[in-house]
Amino acid sequence: MLNRDQIQAIIPHRDPFLLIDGITEVTPLISATGFKHVTNKEFWVPGHFPHEPVMPGVLIVESIAQVGAVCLLIAPEFKGKIAYFAKIENVKFRKKVIPGDHLVLKATITQYRSSFGVAEGVATVEGEVVASATCYFAISQ
Repeated sequence: MLNRDQIQAIIPHRDPFLLIDGITEVTPLISATGFKHVTNKEFWVPGHFPHEPVMPGVLIVESIAQVGAVCLLIAPEFKGKIAYFAKIENVKFRKKVIPGDHLVLKATITQYRSSFGVAEGVATVEGEVVASATCYFAISQ
C-alpha cells in the first residue's frame, strides 16, 4: 500500500490536483489499483453542481491516469520522469460520482516504451463501473 506521501515521491501531482488517496496494489509496468475517498471538501463541490455535487468526469479520468502514472513511474527505468497525457480514447461515463463515494481506480498498462505508454483504466464505486478510458502517455526524457 502506498499513501499520499509515497505517491508524491513517484508522481509530481500536489493538492489540489493529487486526485488519488492511496495505491492498494501495484505491479510495475503491469497494473495498479488505487482509490479516492470523495468528500464534500473537494475543490469542485461548490461549483459542480451547487445543489447536487457531481465529480467532474475529467477529474475521474485524471484520477485513473494518475494511477496509471504510478504504475509506470514506480519502475526503476522511469524514476524521476513525468507521464504527460498524449491522448484519451474510448471514454465512457456510466454513473455519477458524488461526495461519500469510495472511488476505486484500476489502470492496466497495455503498451510502453522509453517515451510512450498506453493504459486501460476503469473506475468503480461499490463494484459498479462508473467510468472507463484508454489513456496514452508521453514520458518525459
